[in-house]
Amino acid sequence: MLDERKLKILNAIINSYIISAEPIGSRTISKKYDLGVSSATIRNEMSDLEELGYLNKPYTSAGRVPSDKAYRLYVDTLMKQIRQKSLLNDKNTRKKIKKHLLKEAREVEQLIQNAARILSEITNYTALAVAPQFKQSTLKHIQLISIDDDKILVIIVSNSGIVKNTILKVENRIPENQLILISNFLNKKLKGLTLEEIESKIDVEVSKEIYQFKNIIQNIIPIISQSLEDMEDVELYADGVTNILNFPEYSDVAKVKTFLGFMEDKDSVANMLLKNTFDDFEISIGNENICEEIKDCSLITATYKLNGQTIGKIGVIGPTRMDYFTVISSVKLLSINLNDIIDSFFMK
Repeated sequence: MLDERKLKILNAIINSYIISAEPIGSRTISKKYDLGVSSATIRNEMSDLEELGYLNKPYTSAGRVPSDKAYRLYVDTLMKQIRQKSLLNDKNTRKKIKKHLLKEAREVEQLIQNAARILSEITNYTALAVAPQFKQSTLKHIQLISIDDDKILVIIVSNSGIVKNTILKVENRIPENQLILISNFLNKKLKGLTLEEIESKIDVEVSKEIYQFKNIIQNIIPIISQSLEDMEDVELYADGVTNILNFPEYSDVAKVKTFLGFMEDKDSVANMLLKNTFDDFEISIGNENICEEIKDCSLITATYKLNGQTIGKIGVIGPTRMDYFTVISSVKLLSINLNDIIDSFFMK
């Protein structure tokens, strides 16, 4: 355990490096921070911190930079103030965020996309969101609307609020009253059923009650099935991917290519997020990340839930020299708002 003086010096170095991205020397700390000790004492303490693994010394500089170990200590012990002073306690900010989240969000997918965009705008880093992975999605509502003589719009809504729209081609125009009849039949028979239940039930029900529309219904069932299957797939949204170019750590072309190449592989990014545990809030720093391509990054994520069950994640990825205070506050804030909106709106 570091003594109080070493903690203060380390904290000062980390704060300076987050702002400047330049290796920090003892004279800089002595001038910028009133620590009550001489530059020589700070230099000696920095040497001790380096030996303990909290600081690294770049080959081309006399200054020091924080290590992953230093950032971990910083996050775990020096960020406790976030509970008292952060965006989480600003009611106006929370209302404003909630309003932007709901803008044009008529389904869960759009809500999650909005969350990623807002999070990227607030933090100026890359925001990630894993869209809901609803196990055993059920049908909430289906509606058939004629849009042309040979086309029908099939609108499918799941129990989770996800909406899927598909256009079905038909040989002959179907009158609106018949489409209403078919819609009512499908809603009556299939509402609340899972994909497996729908596929096992529909043939029997069609032959018994509404045989005259058997052909059209048999064409609609695969659409319902595919829609429910899609709702159980994992979808990844990323916003502000090129923000990484704004940081001097990524002035190296090779590093940029590695990061952008990784971000383009959405399956790998989604798997990375899902392989991490589903704790409500997680911070992975540098070498703690499971993917080699982002060993120079920090990843901060929070879960969001439906009826108390975790259905996805939202977070931020950026250089280890990130503004942890702002990012942690923002990710938590977006997570809280997502949980509130999903529970209060989409489960009505």
